[in-house]
Amino acid sequence: MYILGIESSCDETAAAVVKDGREVISNVVATQIAEHRLYGGVVPEIASRRHCENIYAVVSAALEDAKMTIDDIDAIGVTYAPGLIGALLVGVSFAKGLALTSKKPLVPVHHIAGHIASNYISHSELEPPYLCLVASGGHSHIIEVTDYTHYKVIGRTRDDAAGECFDKAARTLGFEYPGGKFIDEAAKRGNAYAYDLPHPRVAGSEYDFSFSGLKTAVINLIHNASQKGTKIERDDVAATFQRVVCEVLVKNVIKAAENGGYDTIAAAGGVSANSGLREAMESACRERGYRLFLPELKYCGDNAAMIASQGYYDFISGKRADMSLNGIATLSLEDI
Repeated sequence: MYILGIESSCDETAAAVVKDGREVISNVVATQIAEHRLYGGVVPEIASRRHCENIYAVVSAALEDAKMTIDDIDAIGVTYAPGLIGALLVGVSFAKGLALTSKKPLVPVHHIAGHIASNYISHSELEPPYLCLVASGGHSHIIEVTDYTHYKVIGRTRDDAAGECFDKAARTLGFEYPGGKFIDEAAKRGNAYAYDLPHPRVAGSEYDFSFSGLKTAVINLIHNASQKGTKIERDDVAATFQRVVCEVLVKNVIKAAENGGYDTIAAAGGVSANSGLREAMESACRERGYRLFLPELKYCGDNAAMIASQGYYDFISGKRADMSLNGIATLSLEDI
């Protein structure tokens, strides 16, 4: 079964064809990073406009790369939530039009579920149930994946997501957008124990995250040094910051696995590409004999292959949408 996936939740216009939820036939991504870098972050209005300009060519390229036409496709999966509402509407509207004219089933896909499904592409042996850490610019969740279409969120951020914290700390350190990869590179050169940064916790919620205090601590460290005229070793700050974020993420997900009786753990989302997090997760799981699944780096960020993969499992479970489908900016994974 071939699913055409369409993704436009933020600043990547993407389309892909995936067979049976696991085999990527084509995967096309048009990125807007260079343009948004001029502004230090994603500008929603610009993102929406570029999606409008790119989506026809991207979908056409995905079908061409797969050596298929729309007639060869069994269903169309599209990200409808959560994300930037203007950006989502471009993908949803295009998918609705394509489904209507081609008489193909339309499958609404939750963006976070798509990130989780990125592991099905990279690991054919992975099957639910398992525990998944989803960490990206907009999300930090610990999720019980009970089967391919059912989830229970047991931990989430109370404020900033881990990826957002990376980007804001990176901006304060003078790195370009998106800052996560620059902090990762700097951390490899720095001393991860050079500075004292807080390990934020949420009282009474042992699996939840809070990164705003850590972000503020980094900002204050840089600003205070500037005001006093003292030198800050940027690579050391980056290394220390990355270590603390990774320790917080790994500590909570391991605690959730121990308490929940899980011995299979996965990670997904843009932050799962971070080398420090991958190493910390691998070390923690190796110590405990847990199985760890990490997506290939090319599937960590937003892409349509993950949407097509999850679209397959949603499709075979009977999930469909009609022409009333709309984009939704905020929607819990448990509410789908």
